[in-house]
Formats: sequence, C-alpha cells, structure tokens
Amino acid sequence: MRGMGNMFKQAQKLQEKMLKLQEEMAEKTVEASSGGGMVRATANGRQQLTSIQIDKEVVDPEDVEMLQDLIIAAVNDALSRSQEMMSAEMSKLTGGMNIPGLM
Repeated sequence: MRGMGNMFKQAQKLQEKMLKLQEEMAEKTVEASSGGGMVRATANGRQQLTSIQIDKEVVDPEDVEMLQDLIIAAVNDALSRSQEMMSAEMSKLTGGMNIPGLM
C-alpha cells in the first residue's frame, strides 16, 4: 500500500507540473509565414491563433483565392509549430515517456 501512496503523490506532482506548463505555454508564441513573409500567423502554446498580419501588396481583389491559400498555409504552419513546441516541452516534463492522453 505504501508504494501506491508514493505513486499517487508522484502522479499528483506530475499533474501539477503539467498544469503549470500549460499556463506557461499560453504565454509562449510561435510565428509562421507564407508568400515570402507576406502573410504571418502567430499561435500560442495552446494551439490558438493570436495574430495574423497581411501585407497590403498581397491583397488583390482579383485573386482572393491566392490570399486565402496563403492565410491557410501560414495558420496551419503556426499551429503545427505550436503543437511541436508543446510536445517538446511535455517530453521534457515526462522524461520522454509517451503517456497516452496527455497531448
């Protein structure tokens, strides 16, 4: 029984560290761009889009589809980078163990 108590304490400590990490990750951001930097997207560690910037030169009423494609590419890249950042930080916390349900 004593071993189970220690295991529960360790699990509780890990959970507390994970909650703290999630709070910290909300403050960290990653940026991605497309169209040679004409469209830039920023996301936080919670995989939330926090900013999008579009240069005026890329706004062409005759080619809205290109702008849409550039926005999608930048946002998807930013979200992917955000997921990678969170996975890397979570891996540090868990010592590289892949714990199902954490991400």
